[in-house]
Amino acid sequence: MKYSKWMKKSLIILISILTFGLITPSELHWLEDASANKSPKKDSFEEAKSSDIQKHYTYVHDRNKETFMNEIMEKAELNAYVKFGDKIKPRIENEFKELILPKIEEAIAMVAATHDEDDLAQLAISEKPTGGTGEKIFHIYHEKTGQDIIRFHVRREKPPQQGYWFNFHYHLADDNFIKHYDLGSLYWDKNTPPNWTGGSIYS
Repeated sequence: MKYSKWMKKSLIILISILTFGLITPSELHWLEDASANKSPKKDSFEEAKSSDIQKHYTYVHDRNKETFMNEIMEKAELNAYVKFGDKIKPRIENEFKELILPKIEEAIAMVAATHDEDDLAQLAISEKPTGGTGEKIFHIYHEKTGQDIIRFHVRREKPPQQGYWFNFHYHLADDNFIKHYDLGSLYWDKNTPPNWTGGSIYS
């Protein structure tokens, strides 16, 4: 309870009169302490409660994104290896893991950051990379609408006098999948690489 100035002064004078001056105004600092200490307890309780709620929300939110990222990245890597097949995978697997996969993860994390928890639960990854000379590794799409959000591709390139390279890149729905966002290139050989294997990641 907070006291106004005039009530404090009146109470101090009254106490001084009743105690015949044995208690001086300077000894009555407990009045200020009492009024100062009561309300902060409530405030600190409310702050602590609010902080706990925020921490819990942040934890759940972060866990949901972490779970989403773990599941998507596991399938993303599997899609890539199915596409590479037994002939290409052994030659580029280590470089792919070291140079390309972390950039794929960054791109997916960027997409995840733009979606709330409800939307994250609706995002899925395609499970059939294309074979032959097709570029598709996997797409991430919205299950409810069926619309692709981000597409990860790889294409063969043969710069003059350099042999064959595999260029990894992605496209975004934001620009109707027109722009190439480069993830990096891995060298193959001067000889023509075999076709991609493709198929289902669960076959």
